[in-house]
Amino acid sequence: LEGYLFPDTYQFPRHIGAARVVRAMVSRFRQVYSGLAPPNAERPAREIVTMASLVEAETGTAEERPLVASVFYNRLKGNIPLQCDPTVVYAAILNNSYDGRIRQSQLNAPSPYNTYLHPGLPPGPIANPGKASLLAALHPVSSNYLYFVANPSGHHTFSQTLSEHNMAVTLYRRNLPH
Repeated sequence: LEGYLFPDTYQFPRHIGAARVVRAMVSRFRQVYSGLAPPNAERPAREIVTMASLVEAETGTAEERPLVASVFYNRLKGNIPLQCDPTVVYAAILNNSYDGRIRQSQLNAPSPYNTYLHPGLPPGPIANPGKASLLAALHPVSSNYLYFVANPSGHHTFSQTLSEHNMAVTLYRRNLPH
């Protein structure tokens, strides 16, 4: 049910049981999603939810979510691997090998969730996206960006070219605590 357990505030009786909690969360997802997605959406719901889960995992900054979605859609259009770090983390978690850092061995791991090795979207969601991420996946902004990296302000630096991106990565690494 990854991707379909809607993150929200719920009030449950003390001894409700997991099955009822899951039903309530999936029901809330359906309610929210049906209010956002047009009936004739150009992409299947599973693709939207998977994209939204990538956006959710990449940024906690609501105003950046449509831009992050734009980068991913631009990469998909250009047949460029998504290279989404949270997919590698998800694969490592599934493999019980994640210790808080992404290792080269994980970037090379053959998991179908590894978007460094496998083109396109992963086979399913990697997180449970909230409303802002679902909206971003449904309505990304238009941009020419193909890359982004975290910056010291807690946001991201977006780049159109690999050379711009490499410069942003260098600046990011310089600002890391040593």
